Amino acid sequence: MHSRRCLFMLMTLAILAAVSAALLIGALWGVWRPPSEGTEGFLIALAGGALIVSVMSELVEPASEKIAFPLLAAALLGGAVCFVLADRYVMKNLGAESGGGLLLAVTLDGIPENLALGVALIGADPLMAASLAGSIFLSNLPEAAGGARGMVSDGISGSRVLAIWTGTAVILALAALAGKLALANVGEQPLAIIRTFAGGVVAASLATEVFPKAYREDKLWTGLAIALGLLAAHGLSKLG
Repeated sequence: MHSRRCLFMLMTLAILAAVSAALLIGALWGVWRPPSEGTEGFLIALAGGALIVSVMSELVEPASEKIAFPLLAAALLGGAVCFVLADRYVMKNLGAESGGGLLLAVTLDGIPENLALGVALIGADPLMAASLAGSIFLSNLPEAAGGARGMVSDGISGSRVLAIWTGTAVILALAALAGKLALANVGEQPLAIIRTFAGGVVAASLATEVFPKAYREDKLWTGLAIALGLLAAHGLSKLG
């Protein structure tokens, strides 16, 4: 039993490290060999499609079994409202297209996503969260690449850009670890509320940030990329 717990913890840490490392990999990509807008748009749409499945299968549906619909709706809408307000602040104060604005947007969006990932791992085989983890990885990669490219265009040195994104990756990894450890003893209903709130955040981000950006950068293949993301996330969800 002890060895099994140790194995699960090692697998959990490996998943969290891989998800957060996507930010650093994306930043390296954006600094030294920036992706074309079409490639970035395709990857963003792919991640968005995967997140649709993950939000429902790993956040909202499990929560619906633990809490009544009115509470579920309140938590979901609360998460969406919080993201919309945070996104509005970023657009007003930093600009929607600036590297710093995207960095803050990734952080604000990533913290609840990673908390949800940590919560999803509580008392479960880490493979059961494979769909959500894979979706977040796919989301982090092009967002970091685009953000790093924008920061370099703003005149920030490549080394400083990498340092900033490394710090962001550490923050998001700690958020996921906090979700796993700090909330391990929280009751089922509070956990369900947290899951649903995070689902609302992600759903709002898909509508206001992810899909519009993907379509602006890759009008031709966005629909196909979303469908491929749906299939990929569905396949990963079957691993658990």
